[in-house]
Amino acid sequence: MTEDELHAYVDGELPAERRADVEAWLAANPEEAERVNSWRAMAEMLHARYDTVAQEPVPRRLELERLVRRPRQWLYGAAAAALVAFVAGGAAGWVAHGAANRPSAFQSFTEDALDAHRLYVVEIRHPVEVPGNERDHLQAWLTKRCGWTVFAPNLEASGLKLVGGRLLPGPNGPASFLMYEGASGERFTIYTAKTETGETQMRYTTMDRDGALFWADRGVGYVVSGGNDRDRLTKVARAVYDQAEKNGT
Repeated sequence: MTEDELHAYVDGELPAERRADVEAWLAANPEEAERVNSWRAMAEMLHARYDTVAQEPVPRRLELERLVRRPRQWLYGAAAAALVAFVAGGAAGWVAHGAANRPSAFQSFTEDALDAHRLYVVEIRHPVEVPGNERDHLQAWLTKRCGWTVFAPNLEASGLKLVGGRLLPGPNGPASFLMYEGASGERFTIYTAKTETGETQMRYTTMDRDGALFWADRGVGYVVSGGNDRDRLTKVARAVYDQAEKNGT
């Protein structure tokens, strides 16, 4: 489902034969449905505020017959003012369009985490800055730099060993990045950073062949990223969540 089709759906411009497909897709993708609903709410708000202005009659002072009888200098000034008003009116629509296309805090945060995941999981020699056998140092260093308690959970029950971690730039300051690896070479990462998102339950998203689960707690956002096996990813994320809760992080 393309962005253009989703916008056409919100604007009521999507062909009738395509609407059922879009609605079925949105029903199967609640996160995207939430985003589309936010677009619709914004559009309705803008229409409610500005439609009456667009329907107002042209003031007599701007009627063409009156303008042509005025001095040329005044005519240029009036035309410029009318052009500014026209552009401003059109800009309102483009501002709304841009705001609608702007990713949500959840999307932006998760994309940052997935970008880091995809960048480092393919590294063989330098996937981390601090190796996993220095767990205590790694946790203390990241905690000091990030400003909240960074805890590297034990995921051996899930068949995963701590590879290590690194410090990354986050959306609102530094971010911690931990990597785990299974016996088969599969890798999972845990990305944490400050977030303005309130406490949330886990939310799943995908990017190509990688999946991620996001949640937020006490002003810190967490993203556990892995492959496209959602059940496997959910079990790993649940183990991370439970240990973070137990340790008060």
